[in-house]
Amino acid sequence: MKGLLLRLSELDPDAATAVRVIAHFEALLGGGLDPATLARSTAGLAGCPAGLELPDGRAARYGPGGVALAGAPGHVSGRVELEPAGRVWLERPGAPGPFDELVLEWMAIAARVLAGRPRQTRPPRAADPALVELVLSGREDAPDRARALRLLGLAPETPLRVVAVAGGRETDVGVEAVALLGRGALPGSVRVARVGSLGAVLVQRPGGPHGGTGSPAAELRAAVRDRARDRSADRAPARGIRVGVGGAADPLDARTSWEQARAALRFTVPGAPEEAVADHDELGPVALLADIPVERLREQADVRRLAELADRERGGQGTDPLAALAAFCRTGSLRQAAAELHLHHSSVAARLTHVERELGWRLRDPRDRFRAQLALYALRLAGKPDVD
Repeated sequence: MKGLLLRLSELDPDAATAVRVIAHFEALLGGGLDPATLARSTAGLAGCPAGLELPDGRAARYGPGGVALAGAPGHVSGRVELEPAGRVWLERPGAPGPFDELVLEWMAIAARVLAGRPRQTRPPRAADPALVELVLSGREDAPDRARALRLLGLAPETPLRVVAVAGGRETDVGVEAVALLGRGALPGSVRVARVGSLGAVLVQRPGGPHGGTGSPAAELRAAVRDRARDRSADRAPARGIRVGVGGAADPLDARTSWEQARAALRFTVPGAPEEAVADHDELGPVALLADIPVERLREQADVRRLAELADRERGGQGTDPLAALAAFCRTGSLRQAAAELHLHHSSVAARLTHVERELGWRLRDPRDRFRAQLALYALRLAGKPDVD
């Protein structure tokens, strides 16, 4: 661990700090843990007061100097809600610190263990970005890629999948990826690093019903859903995390899965887990749309009119008619789409009627609904020509 931290400090100071945060909470989880210990150690790590309330009523609140604090929390700069009740929080004056998000995610993981929800999987590991880039490279020799895999603790003979993670503005995508995957959603060996503007995740899952090659898309959607549910409303909208899942590949040809993951990422939009996570395998022949030049996509009549409609109607959160269109195309049900968007079905119906009137479609007709879905995909691809 010390050698990895020194190497990461040279290559990526943020990744080194992420490793330290994870190591801190892993050490806590491996020993005798209680609410006071968790709150006190978190406050010391974060350098500000920290507190927790568990579903069974146990609570603790400590300052960074290790002194218990009485009374109600002061200025809560960040918090994560627990299910079915309770929360963890930090009290930092002013804006949250750059790693408060990650600290809160792991504090919440530890709090869930205290509340009786055992962890069933190993945590992800923040990896040396140089090694991950070597594995994903098409320029290096196979022996060099195999050596990099072994140094990462992965088996060169076991198939793996690569996942690409993108974050919203003013977020560290490497930290976002670690925070998402830190929920223990993926079984097997998971390595995370920042590659360019994306988080790159190597997933190797020996055994299982599909010989270790099953897609992690379902677990990732559950993790996105849990994050949205657990965090408070004032923090959730700013994140905008998106995930693309590549197909299973020989580890020495991980570059192919990486390319597929980045292509799948172009089909995603922040929001509902079904839209924020795209699996290249699930896309099937639709993935071929990513091979069409962006200029041609933008010139297509349906795509152009959808873009114009979105520009005219874009307003407050939840008012975008394209969100209603996407939910209806995916579910085929007005009420399911409304439930997903947390809107009354009459509101969704009004937005769909507006789309039909503007585009000349009849969305109850399967052919028009398929046409609308293709146009939505093409619009997303047209807006994301490059994923580095």
